[in-house]
Parts: sequence; C-alpha cells; structure tokens
Amino acid sequence: TRPRPRAVPSSGVGGRIERVDRGILEREAELTRLAEAAGEAADGAGSVALVFGEAGIGKSSLVRALPERLPEEARILVGQCDDLATRRPLGPFRDLVGSVGAELARAVTEGGDRPRVYEALRAELAVTPHPAVLVVEDVHWADEASLDALRFLVRRMERLPALLVLTYRDDELGRGHPLRHLLGQVSRAPRVHRLPLARLSLDAVRTLSATAELDAAQVYEVTSGNPFFVAEVVAAGGTGGVPPTVVDAVLARMRGLDAATVDALEQLAVVPSAVERPLVDALLTDGVTVLAEAEQRGLLAVTPERVAFRHELIRRAVADSVPTARRIDLNRTVLAALVARPGSDAARIVHHAAQAGDEDAIARYGPDAARDAASAGAHREAAAQLRLVLRRRRRHGPADLAGLLERYAIESYTIADSAAAVTAQREAVALRRSLGDILALGADLRWLSRIHWWAGDADEAQDAAHEAVTVLEHAGDDRLLALAVSNIAQLRMLSDRYPEAVDHAERAIVLARKTEDQAILAHALNNLGTARWRGGDPDGRKQLEESLEVALAAGEVEHACRSYANIIWTLLDNLQYSEADRYLPPAMDLADRAEHLGFLTYLHVELAIRRLAAADWEDAERHAEFGIHDFLPARCPALTVLARVRTRRGHPGAAELLAEAHEIAVRTRELQRTGPVAAALAEAAWLRGDDAALIEAVAPVYAQARDLAGIPYRAELGYWLSRVGQPVDLEDCDHPYALQARGHWREAAARWQEAGCPYEHAAAVAESPHPADKLAALAELDALGAEPLARRVRSELRRLGVRRVPRGPLAATRGNPAGLTERQLQVMRLLAEGLTNAEIADRLVVSVRTVDNHVRAVLEKLDAPTRRHAAVRAAELGLLPERDT
Repeated sequence: TRPRPRAVPSSGVGGRIERVDRGILEREAELTRLAEAAGEAADGAGSVALVFGEAGIGKSSLVRALPERLPEEARILVGQCDDLATRRPLGPFRDLVGSVGAELARAVTEGGDRPRVYEALRAELAVTPHPAVLVVEDVHWADEASLDALRFLVRRMERLPALLVLTYRDDELGRGHPLRHLLGQVSRAPRVHRLPLARLSLDAVRTLSATAELDAAQVYEVTSGNPFFVAEVVAAGGTGGVPPTVVDAVLARMRGLDAATVDALEQLAVVPSAVERPLVDALLTDGVTVLAEAEQRGLLAVTPERVAFRHELIRRAVADSVPTARRIDLNRTVLAALVARPGSDAARIVHHAAQAGDEDAIARYGPDAARDAASAGAHREAAAQLRLVLRRRRRHGPADLAGLLERYAIESYTIADSAAAVTAQREAVALRRSLGDILALGADLRWLSRIHWWAGDADEAQDAAHEAVTVLEHAGDDRLLALAVSNIAQLRMLSDRYPEAVDHAERAIVLARKTEDQAILAHALNNLGTARWRGGDPDGRKQLEESLEVALAAGEVEHACRSYANIIWTLLDNLQYSEADRYLPPAMDLADRAEHLGFLTYLHVELAIRRLAAADWEDAERHAEFGIHDFLPARCPALTVLARVRTRRGHPGAAELLAEAHEIAVRTRELQRTGPVAAALAEAAWLRGDDAALIEAVAPVYAQARDLAGIPYRAELGYWLSRVGQPVDLEDCDHPYALQARGHWREAAARWQEAGCPYEHAAAVAESPHPADKLAALAELDALGAEPLARRVRSELRRLGVRRVPRGPLAATRGNPAGLTERQLQVMRLLAEGLTNAEIADRLVVSVRTVDNHVRAVLEKLDAPTRRHAAVRAAELGLLPERDT
C-alpha cells in the first residue's frame, strides 16, 4: 500500500518552518519519490537515492520528514558521518547499534573483519516482509571503510528489499574526493533516484519572513535563499535588524539562555558528531536537564540514546564562537572522558587530543587508531592517523619510529599517495641502516622497490631491488630472500628482460617451496609464467595459471588478482579476446567481493582495452575512467584508451591525454606502457597526415621492440612506420598488423574479423585498391562513428574517380537529436541498410541478444512501430549517411 502523508506539526517556529520545508520549499516531490522508492523496495525492487545540495539546503529536514511518509511497519535506520579531523572507521554504521540486530552490532563494533560487516549489513537489509530504509547522512565526510561498505551495498541494492538514501554536499566534492568513486558506481546501478535540492525562491523567503515581520528582500540577500540560513534568521529575528551571518543568528538564538546551558552547549559543540548518552552524562555534571531550554529553542535534538545539534552549522557556529583557550579546555574534558571509558574509539581520542594539544595522547593512541582504521579497510584514515603521529616523531625511539614509517608508507602505497609512500619508506630504510637490523632493512628495501615501481620510477625500483637481495643473500631468512628475488624477477619481466626474469623466478620458486610460503610461490610462478609467455613460449601460460590456482587455494586474494591481471593482459595483447572474456568476469568478481579496489580498477582498465577492440566506444570510455584517478600503472593505459577512442571518433582532447600518458610511460621504461602510447600517437598523427610526428613517436620504441619476437607492439609499431614508407622487417610475424605492413590486407582483415575487431577490420579492408572494398569499409566506419578514418577513405575514393561517394552523417547528426547512444546509432544505421539482427551482431561483434535490446531501444526512442519506420524517421533527423549525386 502506498504510504499516506501524516499530519505536520504546527506549533512553534520549528513547526512553521517544517510546513514551509514540505510545501513552499517544494520538498513534496522529493518526499513522494523517496516514499514510492521505499514502497517498491518492499516488493523486492531495491534502489539508491541521492539527496544532495549545499550545506543547509534541507537534506536533514527531508530525512526527518521521511518517516511520516512511510508505512507504519517500515524500518528506517539513520547513520551519520562526522566531520572529525580523522574519520571514525564505520562511523555511520556504528550509529545503528541499538537499532539493528546483534550480528551487525557486533560486526561494526569489532570492525576488523570487513566481509563480516558487509554480510551483516546485507542480512540486516534483507529482512522481510517490512521494507528497510537505510539513510547515511553527510557521506562527503565518510571514512574509507564506510565508503567500501556502501560500495558493497550499492552493487547489491537491486536484490534487496530496501532503499539506501545517501545525503551529501555536492559543492564540496573536488576532483579527487573519495566519494566520487562511489557516486560513479551508483550512477551505473539499475535503479537510482537523484534528488538535487534547490535554494528557496524570493517568494518562499517572503512567506517565511512575513510571520516575523522581517524585510524579505534583505533576508533573501543575506541568506541567498539557503533554507537553513533563512530559518535561522527568522528564528532569531523579530523587530531587530537581520544578523549578517549564521553565527550571529545562532548566537542570537542562544541569547538569554542560562549560563549553565550555554556552557553545556559549548561543551557538546566541540564533539563533531551526535554525542551518545554515556558521554553526555560524563561531560555534563548537571545531566541532560540543563539542555531543556536549548532543545525548546530548536538548537538540539535530545533522545534517550544521544544528543545532537539540530544542524551541523549550528554546532559549528557554537564551536567557532568559543575562544581558543576555552575550546582547548573543552577538548581536554572530552579527551579525559573518552580515555576513562573502556572501549572508546581511538580515532575519537586522537581527534580531541589533537584539538587539546595533548602530544602524549596522540603518541599513545595514534598508532592504535591507525591500526583500527587499517583493519577496517579505512586506509586513508589509517594514513592520516599515522601522519599525525609522525609529526611527533621525537616521542618515539628509532626502532618504533621505523615501524611507524613502514606502516605509513604501506598505507600511503595502498591509497596511491606515491610521493608520501616513497618519502616515508626511504626514511624507514635509513633508520634500519643506522640500527643495523639486516632482516628489517632487507624487507624495507624490497618494499621500497615496490613503492618506487608503483610511483613509476623504474631506476629507483631496480636499485632498491638489487640492494634488497644483496642485504638478504646471507641473512639467514629464506622467506624474505625468496620475496626479494621474486621482486627482481617481476621487475625484469615488466621491463621485457625475459631470460633474466626466468632465472630469478626459478630461484625464488625453489626458496618459496623450501619455506612452504604459498603467497611467495604464487608471486614467483606469476613472474615465471608471464616472462615465458610474453617472451614467446606459450607454455608459460601454464605456470601463470598455476600461480592463479596456488593463490586461490591459499586464499591469497591479492596474488590471485595479480595472476588474473597478467593472464588477461597477455591474452589481450595476443588478440585472444574470447579467452580474455572467460577470465574477466571471475577476476572482477573476486576483486569486487574482496574489495581489492586497486586490482578492480586495473581490471576495469583491461576491460576498457577489450571494449576498445570491439569498437564499443562508450563502454571503453566508461571502464577507462575507473583508472584515470588511480596509480600510474593503471592511469597510463586508461589515458591511452580514452585518447584512442577520441582519436577514432574525431573528438577533441586526445592530444592532451596522450601527452600525459607518454610522460608516465617514459618514466616506467616498460614496453607494455610505451608501446601502446606510441601506437596511439602514430594513429593520431597518420589520421591528421603528420608523417614526421608519426616517425618521431614510433621509431625509438620500435627499435626497442623489434628484437622481441613475442611482443605484439613490434607488429603494430612496424605497421605504422610502413604506412609512411619506412623500412621494417616483419617477415617472421603473422600478426594482422604485420600482414598489413606486407600488403596482405585481405588476410589481415580476415584475422581482425575473427578476433572481433570491427574498426581494425574496416581499416584493413580500406587498404584494398578496389573501390567496392573501400565503399564497404566506409559503410562500416560510418556505422561505427569513426569519422576521421572515414574522411580519409572518402578522399581516396574521390581520387579513384568514384562519383557517388556517401557523404556520411551531417554535422547535425553528431548532436544526435534522437538521444541515441553511440552504440544505438551504429545499430540504427545498419538496421537502415536492411541488415538483420544476426547480421548486425556479426558486423559489430556482439551477441544477437544484445542487438535485440539495442533495436528495441532504437524503435522506442524514434517512436517507430517498425524497422522501416525507424529508418524513415532516422533519415528525417539526418542520422543516416547521405550520398553525393
């Protein structure tokens, strides 16, 4: 049954503002959408709702009004993210304790077992028959562990009888804000409700101001229509002047309060979250009764479980009004109360210790806070805690300091803060040298090598790797030596020095088997198999697959993900796309379930490469965007994919993307980076007719690749040089690009078609000297939206004397007045040629079922009952190629 609106409070200023919020503030539509989404969730159609806007826009008011629109039996769970200097791990889910089942309460309280937390959350929301509405407020302040938990839920909401409501300030999300990754994931969820909240109009402010007899224009000018600012000004006003700031408005509302009440408000204001009842009792010697008058004035919301300011801006206004000396003292009081309470969050203790300037408390509790955050998967928070501790490094002895630096380096490495990771690990190495701790020094040097590689610094990675082996060679720890030797093998493999990689990997395998360390064994087998396979020995695939099996059997998810990534990358390089398609789903599922977001990002980039090969431009871009904000090894190929898509579609911006990708690739000195970038630069240069730029980009990289028979980049780079008349030797290679370089376009086209690469197939056919073949290629390129290459083919046809050359889509077509996606546009053009769904599927290298779905979408968007009508409508809209007369 659809929920019915309930009565709205009508007494007092709060009731008056509530009515305006729901009426004049035009929140009725948003409330109705949320209530309907909750009703659909009860029927198994779970969804996510995003409620966003600037601070004070009414997000919390909307959430508070929601329960009145839900059925009586509905459950609403509300968690709050806090503006702590360092976030509480799983903070909003800890707020649910007391309102949820025992398993979830225990899981979030203990916090270390992330899968347990996720499954407990899923189970809590899966309870039927009553729908659950989980609200997480102020997600822009969420800790990393909470964001990970929300990612887990978002991917499963469509299968849960629940509604997930996320509120956040969209104007505070910079380019690198952690919330952006979650919002990108939400955007791809099947059912998403977006509720942007707007400011008040002058008419709404006039209605609010009328009851207090205020100048509405002045109120509007001061507040810019922000609902919270307006409400505060109205509540503080009367016959006096309008306060110039919200702080003044809050202080005006506090005027006349008893001194004890003001003291209590100031004490609570330094706690950046709702204050739980035990802490309230510890902080307020006179008990909660001292808060009664503040509650009546709308400053606080008091429940038996906790006390919270009615709005975060009220809390900030009160806290900011307190002199610094008193604020320090208030934080000391909170710190003492938290330290005296067993089980207090270390993160909260450290926050108040920092605010109080208690260096000893930061040094004592900071490492524990970092450990709690890391165990909960909140690596950004762990790094922040360690950063705070390390500012007081004089309070720690050399050995303890080295350990803290190591932890900070690893946390920074995990969150892709490469500069901080390198600096910290270098300091740790220097300390271990001074301490003479050989084993710890060797382990730290191995980590330093890995961190340098992560940062894209090839030379430093190699130097640290060599020294790690030298230090550990006779140190008596075969396990550490095995990992250091395997690290050398990995670097040799990545830099295409395959025989050396094989030698080091085989030695590491012997040591790993001797110490019975399955993780290192999987690592070494990975390096051995990848080096042999990419070096031209197909039997290397067996060792790489063995590496995967060992890692999976041992529960070593990270090593399994790395094995998957190397298998898939090599299959993609070898044009074995159908094989890659077998590995991608289980690989991404494993990384997804284990929340290994770094590997999940890398796998998304590999999927982007796969979709680029299939000429599915939009999907390629969507997956590549996962990698552009992450560590450099993923960023480089992600930028390369995005650039090639833009190059092939004739969209601007490819040059800037390739410039950055080239800069990253050169630093790595790895052909797996420099090869694709050089090929992309060559393609772009050839399409614009710049032979000199093509040679400049390709010649040095081809010189590096030409002696490596197993490297696919050799064929592609050699092909581009052949296009501008440069001599290349590819006689020993059967790669389709090598066939094209030797003039065997027909055989190459067949290979491309077999591999499932429609763009490359069309490009190969376009190299035919026969006009009929070029016209066929042109039709394919037009269907794909590959305008730059299509223009070249048209020019070639005209030079051959062909009079009726298809003009291609009009300029207006690019605006796509029908709202078709790029893939739907491709399907529609082939449909208009009279191709069946099966023929379209064959042309685009997708399944017939996929084409069926696209055809239905095309007919719907064009409002066409039949395929013939769709073709006519498309021609009317200028979406079809035209022919010269």
